[in-house]
Amino acid sequence: MRNAKSNVFQEKPMTPAISSHSAFPVPRSPFQRVLLIVPTYNERDNLSELVKRLPAIDGLELLFIDDHSPDGTADWIRNLAQSRPGVHLLERPAKLGLGTAYIAGFKWALERNFDLVFEMDADLSHDPAEIQNFIHKIEEGADLVIGSRYLGGISRVVNWPLNRLALSRFGGMYARFWTGLPITDPTSGYKCFHRKVIEAVRLDAIRSNGYAFQIEMDYYAWRKGFRLAEIPIIFTERREGSSKMNRHIVFEAVWMVPWLRLKWFLGM
Repeated sequence: MRNAKSNVFQEKPMTPAISSHSAFPVPRSPFQRVLLIVPTYNERDNLSELVKRLPAIDGLELLFIDDHSPDGTADWIRNLAQSRPGVHLLERPAKLGLGTAYIAGFKWALERNFDLVFEMDADLSHDPAEIQNFIHKIEEGADLVIGSRYLGGISRVVNWPLNRLALSRFGGMYARFWTGLPITDPTSGYKCFHRKVIEAVRLDAIRSNGYAFQIEMDYYAWRKGFRLAEIPIIFTERREGSSKMNRHIVFEAVWMVPWLRLKWFLGM
């Protein structure tokens, strides 16, 4: 059901495509509708700056998926939606995890016929200015474009603690060893899907819910024959709030990656 005064959604009504606004025009893309999915949990202090940094791309809309943030994140988004076209909110009753948030967002996007669907963090670690570069790569023929922190080394990672950097690098090598994925950053959470990739993946069969979700989506897309491409991005440690990384997320990735390979070998 939609609030009569906003574009905030709690169920599944249809909405028209709405262009984003900015002083800087961007050439029209053949992809008419672009959705940026941004999961949120206690991200209120970051969202104003995120929205300010968005480039002017015709047909770009935002879907925030909030897991009942106690800091008032959902209220902030509702207020924004009343004054800014193309801003939508899916509210969930509790902290249900990154993977299920993106799956809900993917289904929402398919039902509303978006052409391209982005994943992006709310904490400003991903620069919205890169969105156009992702789209250009799709226009060149890629089906899934991944923003890599490690093309050309580790110099693109800014202000990350050494232990987090080491964990990320080891996690990427571990995932590539087991799966054979031909990319440098399989755990990246900044990416763009052509809708045909999301349509081809059995979303209800996805089991991982933390950062392993990123590996799982990359792997299924690759195994189904879609073209994966990477672009270099700058990754900056969050300025506000706290990281969602925990021991459970790490353990989930440890067992899920070899399980992916075994499932494919067994034809599951």
